[in-house]
Amino acid sequence: MLRTALRNVLAHKARLAMTVLAVSLGVAFVCGTLVFADSSAAAYRAAASKNFADIAVTVTPKDPPPGATANQGTDVLDDALARKLTDVPGVALVRPSADGSATLNAADGTPLRAGRAWANLAGAYVPGKDGRDSRYPLAKGHAPRNGDELAVDSATAAAGHFGIGDEVTLATDGPVMTKRLVGIVTTKDTRVTAGGTLALFDKATAQRLFASPGNYTGIDLSAAPGTDQFTLADRVTAVLPAGRAQATSGAAQATRQATYVDTLTRGYEKLPLVFAGVSLFIGSFLIINTFTMLVSRRTREIALLRAIGATRRQVVRSVLWEAVLLGLAASATGFLLGLAIASVLPDILSTAQDTLPHGPLVIGPRPVVAALGVGVGVTVLAAWLPSRRAAKVAPIEAMRSAEQPPSTTRSRIRGVVGLVLLALGAGLLISLTGVKDASVENLQSAMFGCALLAIAMIVLAPLLAAPIIRLTGRLTGRLGITGHLARENALRDPRRTAATASALMVSTALVAGLAVIGNSTGQALDHQAAAGLGADHVISTRTPTTRIDPAAVQRVADASGVRIATAVADSTLFTGGQVRQISGIDPDTVNAVMKLDFVSGSAKDLGPGRIAVSTTIARQHGLSTGSHLNAGMGSSQDVKQYTVVGIYKDNPVAHDALGTRTEVQRNSTTPHSVQRILVRTDNGTASRTTETRLRTAVGNNPLLKVQDRAELVHEAAGTMSNLLTLMHGLLAIGAVIAALGIVNTLAMSVSERTREIGVLRAIGMDRSGIRRMIRLESVTVAAFGTLLGLAGGLFGAWAVGALANGAMEQYALVLPWGTLLLVCLVSLAISVVAAAVPARRAAALSPLAAVADT
Repeated sequence: MLRTALRNVLAHKARLAMTVLAVSLGVAFVCGTLVFADSSAAAYRAAASKNFADIAVTVTPKDPPPGATANQGTDVLDDALARKLTDVPGVALVRPSADGSATLNAADGTPLRAGRAWANLAGAYVPGKDGRDSRYPLAKGHAPRNGDELAVDSATAAAGHFGIGDEVTLATDGPVMTKRLVGIVTTKDTRVTAGGTLALFDKATAQRLFASPGNYTGIDLSAAPGTDQFTLADRVTAVLPAGRAQATSGAAQATRQATYVDTLTRGYEKLPLVFAGVSLFIGSFLIINTFTMLVSRRTREIALLRAIGATRRQVVRSVLWEAVLLGLAASATGFLLGLAIASVLPDILSTAQDTLPHGPLVIGPRPVVAALGVGVGVTVLAAWLPSRRAAKVAPIEAMRSAEQPPSTTRSRIRGVVGLVLLALGAGLLISLTGVKDASVENLQSAMFGCALLAIAMIVLAPLLAAPIIRLTGRLTGRLGITGHLARENALRDPRRTAATASALMVSTALVAGLAVIGNSTGQALDHQAAAGLGADHVISTRTPTTRIDPAAVQRVADASGVRIATAVADSTLFTGGQVRQISGIDPDTVNAVMKLDFVSGSAKDLGPGRIAVSTTIARQHGLSTGSHLNAGMGSSQDVKQYTVVGIYKDNPVAHDALGTRTEVQRNSTTPHSVQRILVRTDNGTASRTTETRLRTAVGNNPLLKVQDRAELVHEAAGTMSNLLTLMHGLLAIGAVIAALGIVNTLAMSVSERTREIGVLRAIGMDRSGIRRMIRLESVTVAAFGTLLGLAGGLFGAWAVGALANGAMEQYALVLPWGTLLLVCLVSLAISVVAAAVPARRAAALSPLAAVADT
């Protein structure tokens, strides 16, 4: 039976090639996702990790005790302590460092990799006894010698188009600085080589920027051969000032760092895994359909095997062996395709502000096991049902008839099961339309309802094929006899037609549903962002830990064309075990830059101990105007009772709560700082000229963003980018697999109807008529799948949209007519392209040879 299976695979290799390709796509997405996840995790680990290979112990200052002076605790790591540590037994090398972060502007003035500030390293060039810093070998120029000089690594110089002698603008936290580039270094620091940047200052400047004059942020110690790092840490601890510094082993730092990196990289494999799952789900229809048609075509052959003694188990085993061989070929092909996918995914998922770090492909055992498990496993499971049907072929009955229509009982059972699933899925989705809370439980219920709805559509598709195709066939029937024959050919085997259309139906439903949800949510976010902003421009920090130079606020206010410039201090509000955002404002000018819609109370009543909250916070905590809220603000650990003086509708510009700027600044993590400047212009409009003036006013600080209303709306809608990427990816997957299915089905249909086509040719139908008939049949099948998919997708989007309406007041169902029309046109175009080869083959048949074919 193994030899029989191998012979059948070789005999139908052209026909099975389509199925191999479909399975390969699924395998490719799974393997590509796993390789990408491992590679990106390794690259991120390199970009976010300090190499502790030659670091046995690191000495860092402890947090100063409450009530300590400003510099107490930061002035402990100095040269005197570094010299003292060199005398500790087991210490081989002492390397003090003054490290921090600096973001640079490229030569053209644009921020350089500003979206990844955590990878923008800065530090001191600390020469040793030979006058060189072994960590940063010089490639060009010389090391920075004073506060006006700077060195960068070679990759940063290339990315920023810097040359020796150029003026470089940069910022660490606050004002912009300008330095002259005097040196270009090389480094093996993986945080830099994986896509970060490096800026080096002279020791005194780095100490002033990142520690305090004459002091360091850390001291790294290397151990002498044979010295255990934990033992060395104990020895170092014994000589450190008690309560002011601490020693941490390299192993402990590496473990802590690994936890951070794992958290950072956890979400990057989720989106590609969705592609993999969908491609396998859709591809399984092609596999089942192919094996079903193969079994139908080989009914006589199977009957002959049964007649000469083959048992049912042997027949099943023969078909499954074919599936195994097919799966092995698909696994190998898919694995290679997966490597190609993994290599391009970083470029696809990268954005202008968040570029994925660079690194080699990491191929572990998981992708290899997954390739075999998915390729062989899915193929064998998909072939199991046709193999069972093949085993039930009775020798005598099979010798009499090549086709056996489904029994009435089976059709009735299918109808009952499909209707039950449809009722359950639709009922569950309809029950969610009154829900006003987009909780995890409700989202899971919605997903389960959509899954039931999709399964019901698949089960009912063979029963719906006849009425829907007869309806759409009225259009093709107007094209003459070719259109009539195309409709009848599609109706000849509803199960096959439904199976062929299922791939297109599922992909269309997913794309249509996501397109509607994405369009509706995107417009809701647009309205929400625009509705809460009264300013024409917003200047803000790129990260919550940075701040705007207080002097820049006045420069912005004095800029030409500016009518009002109001600073906003952002901080955190800890209440009810949750972290919320609070904005510190000036109550006298807030109405000029924010569009606040107060349900009760007013911003004018804000003051010390008095705050306003959004309707969401008020609902969650049962607050009303005059209520009291216990909360801690900013860096303060003390819980204080605040009086609620107003409740306003959710506003992304105002965040979760409002307080006076003075109070928020006093309790901020960075005291007396501001994070945003809201600007109103003289003419009430935004312009590039005004934007340029504002950028100049803040010194072209790479840590700051200057945006107008349109750019803020675009940034708010950027949360839908993953959904849009998913939508287009699903459309591409569905298109490819649906095209393969149509080609496969039509090719087998042409083979089965060879004599019929010969008769048509013999009685006068020309070759163009044969081609037209095959194309129209393909269009009919595609239209059937597209109509069902659109109906299911729109219904699911309507039901799931109720949850979004509960989470966003501005949400309303808005159909993206252009996208839906594009989906229909793409589906029909796929059917025409897929029919090209089978139609050409059918038209090329010789009438006499076709009629004589047996």
